[in-house]
Amino acid sequence: MLMKKRGHTCLLASSMASLVLLMVMLYGCGTIGTQQPGSSSLRRDYQLLGRPLYKLDLSWPKNPELFTGEVFGVAVNQYAGVVHVAQRGNNVPKVLVFTTDGDFLMAWNTTTLEMPHGIFVADAASSNPTVWITDVGNGPYGHCIKQYSPSGKLLQVLGTPGKAGSGLNPLQFDQPAEIFVHDSGEMYIVDGDGGMNNRLIKLSKEQEVLWMHGEKGQGLAQFYIPHSLTVDNAHRVWVADRGNKRIQVFNSITGDWLGTWGSCFTEDAPYSVRLTPDKKYFVVVQLNTNQISLLDAPPVGLIGQCSVVSVIQLAEEVKPHLVDLDLKTGALYVAEIGAQQAQKFTPFSLGSAFYQDMAVFKDIPMTTRV
Repeated sequence: MLMKKRGHTCLLASSMASLVLLMVMLYGCGTIGTQQPGSSSLRRDYQLLGRPLYKLDLSWPKNPELFTGEVFGVAVNQYAGVVHVAQRGNNVPKVLVFTTDGDFLMAWNTTTLEMPHGIFVADAASSNPTVWITDVGNGPYGHCIKQYSPSGKLLQVLGTPGKAGSGLNPLQFDQPAEIFVHDSGEMYIVDGDGGMNNRLIKLSKEQEVLWMHGEKGQGLAQFYIPHSLTVDNAHRVWVADRGNKRIQVFNSITGDWLGTWGSCFTEDAPYSVRLTPDKKYFVVVQLNTNQISLLDAPPVGLIGQCSVVSVIQLAEEVKPHLVDLDLKTGALYVAEIGAQQAQKFTPFSLGSAFYQDMAVFKDIPMTTRV
């Protein structure tokens, strides 16, 4: 009996020690007060709710004052260790390039971008990676999707620059929101960041339309402001259907509708969707509630209902928009319109034993002011 009591006491002590360790890690960096959007100081107040999976990397980037516009998108080349950040504003460079360690590399001095929205690195593992950017501007370069070299040289344009439309031959867009380029070269595009179109389009490597869903509405395979998308290894396309506050899922080969997630988005719509490198979680951004949520990824053959595992609650008016992940390290990069910055969050790597000890505390919200 005495040994049993001692066992319980040791277990409790171990759990408390784990909690103390976590609190030290979360609080040990000091406190910086919340800043107003657009100020020179980064806005770094946040809370971790649920299972603690990510923590803010205070060292990235090393020159945050270089963010001079509204940051809309971010894309990572994990092989080159490079992060591209897309921003908007008058007389500001539309793309800033940093290393994953936070060093500033360059700014693109291109005049071919008006209002960048989504950004994606394709062929990252090759010797010739490229950067795709959707442009939602209304001027002579808008309403199209552009491919650039890593240094900002324009390589090609999808769509008809300066002309909004719904045509497929020639291809036209109206405020295209995001592009996802598969390793096969096939492209998936969500077209309709508030314009006339509400389309999910799959293009072949030769840029021919393979299938499309393009009807506006609330029904199955209909959209209202499709805003972001990702493709998993099980041939499933996950689309953030922003206006309908849901994620819709499709077969990437046939285009068939597979399912819908909506119960996790009653308060705010999903704006961005990405999959973690270990394929365990979807990272979903909700701009108006300033949240980044991690949802359990379902197994192959099952869609089921969404389940929120962890939440990064950002401060008010940060307005997270789109995210990307470093598929080598798991680091999460967040483009924030309101705070006018991009931030980096890194995954906790404390081991499974730590989390087993922490299970008793899993529902305790942890406020982090760093």
